[in-house]
Amino acid sequence: MSDQTTPRKKIVLVGASGTLGRAVLTALRERGHEVVTASRKDADIALDITDPASVAELYRQVGRVDAVASAAGTVPWKRLGELAAEDVRDGFEGKVLSQVELVRQGLSSVAENGSFTLITGILAREPIRTGAVASLANGAVESFVRAAAIELPREQRINAVSPTVFEESLDAYGDFFPGFDPVPVRRAAAAYVRSIEGHQTGQIYRVE
Repeated sequence: MSDQTTPRKKIVLVGASGTLGRAVLTALRERGHEVVTASRKDADIALDITDPASVAELYRQVGRVDAVASAAGTVPWKRLGELAAEDVRDGFEGKVLSQVELVRQGLSSVAENGSFTLITGILAREPIRTGAVASLANGAVESFVRAAAIELPREQRINAVSPTVFEESLDAYGDFFPGFDPVPVRRAAAAYVRSIEGHQTGQIYRVE
């Protein structure tokens, strides 16, 4: 049920088909917001987040919005000695440049007092083996959020959600995170709600 005190917002959600994206979509719609989904498949708008032209087409189609939320970003999981230069480039493009482009191109589409919410992760501060590129990408996104927060126009806001491994993803990723306490994905979704409906900017919302 939506909160009647919360104004209904039009929100673009990138990556709504994944574990996190589905939870964010549910949380936002339960709050009464209009959510337009965007991803490579099974979405309202087809989007290749790594292609600047595709990002431009997304904003052309969706028009004016109150918020952009990203739950998308891919990185390779390889030990440092196995990484090729292409792996590093692909990881940086897949999680950093892609989200920076969402913000850069979205400045004129997001309303005054609107917001951007990006995704990072615990590896920005708690590295693991095979996670060098993920740590690099997460740290870069968090630094970008802090820097962009002091430059965004028209009182726009930007934050990032930085979760640990999800309970729902333990079958796929649990072996990569020995000794880490998993969290239910709904807690990360709640952080997106906080970022979109709240008033803070330049924040990294840790979900641990």
